[in-house]
Amino acid sequence: MRYVISTLFTAVILFTVYSFGIKEKIQTKQAVPAVTSTISEIKKAGPVVVAPVATNDLEKTAPDARHFVDYAKTLVGIPYVYGSVNPAVGFDCSGFVNHVSNHFGIKVPRSSVQFTNLGKEVEQGRAMPGDVILFTGTNPNERVVGHMGIVTENATTGLKFIHSSSGHSNGVTISEMSDYYKTRFVKIIRIFPFADNIS
Repeated sequence: MRYVISTLFTAVILFTVYSFGIKEKIQTKQAVPAVTSTISEIKKAGPVVVAPVATNDLEKTAPDARHFVDYAKTLVGIPYVYGSVNPAVGFDCSGFVNHVSNHFGIKVPRSSVQFTNLGKEVEQGRAMPGDVILFTGTNPNERVVGHMGIVTENATTGLKFIHSSSGHSNGVTISEMSDYYKTRFVKIIRIFPFADNIS
């Protein structure tokens, strides 16, 4: 009985001390440490849904179009291989876009023609890094999507895109919107929300 009373007495004293400590912290308005995550931690965790935040905090909270494009650029030089989505082997044009999108948990079709009605179409002048650009195949008279890439830049000097080319570059490369590509241009689409995070 004495042991039970002693235990209860100790518990009451600890509870009082603990409660007083919390009350004192509230009264003195001590700051509670913020919980933060790094970009690398978020990427390891996979796709995330993020509430709107201030622009200057954006880099700290979720991958955006810059990360999408930066990752695509790490693949420059990988050879063109028809039918492949494997960076260890090579890419065809849609395999390249497929691989980059899947890296960020964005599910997209496998073939270029299946992108025809995907996403939200945007005007060329309003295209932003991370948007997907669609072209015809090598015959511009056949207005069917047969080639594609990812917009890397849309400045006053012109639009640039990264793609896996079966032409002279024969692999992942960054190209300008030359007259050749202008004749083959079909449209630009936005397939994921992160593109809105870049100006």
